[in-house]
Amino acid sequence: MPAQLVPFVLFVIVVTIAPGPDTALGLRNSIRGGTAGMWWTGLGCCAGLLVHAAISVAGLSALLAASAVAYTALKIAGAAYLVWLGVTTLWKSIRDRNESAADLPGATSDPAVLTRRAAFQQGLVSNILNPKIILLFLTLLPQFISPGEPRTATSMILTLAFLGVALVYWRVASWLVGGLRGLLKRKRVKLALERVTGTVMIGLGLRVAFESG
Repeated sequence: MPAQLVPFVLFVIVVTIAPGPDTALGLRNSIRGGTAGMWWTGLGCCAGLLVHAAISVAGLSALLAASAVAYTALKIAGAAYLVWLGVTTLWKSIRDRNESAADLPGATSDPAVLTRRAAFQQGLVSNILNPKIILLFLTLLPQFISPGEPRTATSMILTLAFLGVALVYWRVASWLVGGLRGLLKRKRVKLALERVTGTVMIGLGLRVAFESG
């Protein structure tokens, strides 16, 4: 086992629970898909971590990080995807409000229409297009590989630990969302959350696009 496994896991826990694009996307999908929507979004994000890990082991992450053009292109693509998701969320909230203008204040919304496949794909794409994850694997993992440890094997163990923390986080988060399902199905609450998450995702996308490094 890696000598720095425990410090690595503690650091990853902090990184994982910190709010970011993946969390915003999970909350956004929980509005339409409930517990399953958030869980499958998380599974997609975890699959994205595995893709980044494979790319890192293959050495392609270093090439992307070294190329300013490639890094910028990936950053803009990720930002555009976040903004697009945010805009579509706001648009759906406006459309739903117009369609239910005659509903009573306490009425509940229609059953969620977000499929598990769609939630998974969105989580996967969002994570893969996050350039910060590339830098995380390039700069984080080497710091927790002690001298004398096999680099590839240790990186794989640390990646599995990262994945394990992420899976636990998404499982717990989806359960918490499930406990609030009755509240989230209320029309007014749903519309308000859609507007908030849509605005947050647009803001995150613009921040990713314009931040340096």
